[in-house]
Amino acid sequence: MRQAEIIRNTQETSIRVHLNLDGTGQCRFETGVPFLEHMLAQVARHGLLDVTVEARGDLEVDDHHTVEDVGISLGQAIARALGEKKGITRYGYALIPLDEALSSVAIDISGRPGLFMRVNFSRAQIGQFDTELVEEFFRGLVNHAGITLHIDNLKGKNAHHQAETMFKAFGRALRMAVAPDARMPDVLPSTKGFL
Repeated sequence: MRQAEIIRNTQETSIRVHLNLDGTGQCRFETGVPFLEHMLAQVARHGLLDVTVEARGDLEVDDHHTVEDVGISLGQAIARALGEKKGITRYGYALIPLDEALSSVAIDISGRPGLFMRVNFSRAQIGQFDTELVEEFFRGLVNHAGITLHIDNLKGKNAHHQAETMFKAFGRALRMAVAPDARMPDVLPSTKGFL
């Protein structure tokens, strides 16, 4: 089983993440940021990941540190659970609709962190959640997972729907990228011999 546990403690947050890449979509979250938990549940369900996140952060300041550090910790968990990356598919993609919203996500588990987002949210907040934190979450994740991630919101008028299509598509694309490649078991998917 490809699993990892990450414990991250700073002066701003205290986070524990447990991740099973070969799960069934089971999840449990205690972050104090309800919209983040709703989005993480989409990743877990559509990525078939079992994920537990317990986070205590300086929410009296705002949600920024908690959201960013959960992204960092989840990225670290992905990297650790993948280990040497032998036998994985490496690439994944998804095109996911939700009513009027449509998002495309492509992933390369490359060892080269990079986030390329093209998103114009229809409003600055979803309830109490700042939409700019979506990018902060994914930036923290890719930098610590060592993946290249492209996210394009192609359509959408409802900011909740826009965000949800991105997180669902990320889950599906990640599921594809980390899946074992039956034709190349125990082979690193790179001509360089390094990821």
